[in-house]
Amino acid sequence: MPLGMNTSKIDIQSYLRDREIIHSDPEIMSGVPVFVGTRVPLQTFFDYLEDEAGLSEFLEDFPHLKSQALLTLEVIAKMMLDQERTTRVHSI
Repeated sequence: MPLGMNTSKIDIQSYLRDREIIHSDPEIMSGVPVFVGTRVPLQTFFDYLEDEAGLSEFLEDFPHLKSQALLTLEVIAKMMLDQERTTRVHSI
């Protein structure tokens, strides 16, 4: 998933973990990061976004994750905007 040069899935996962949107537990999906209270992996969300149907299909298939999905997109957008601002400042 192209998230910019310095933004990575690990950064996003850490941020989402800190906000209790996702978590990892060896007893749930062998420790794969999932949305809190579910067995839906974060990677599944990214896979849907990369597919043609994208967010709308994810929300159809997992309507109970609407707020978590929107928060995840917000986190990604903010991280990308922060990176772009940093890149602009350093290029001046």
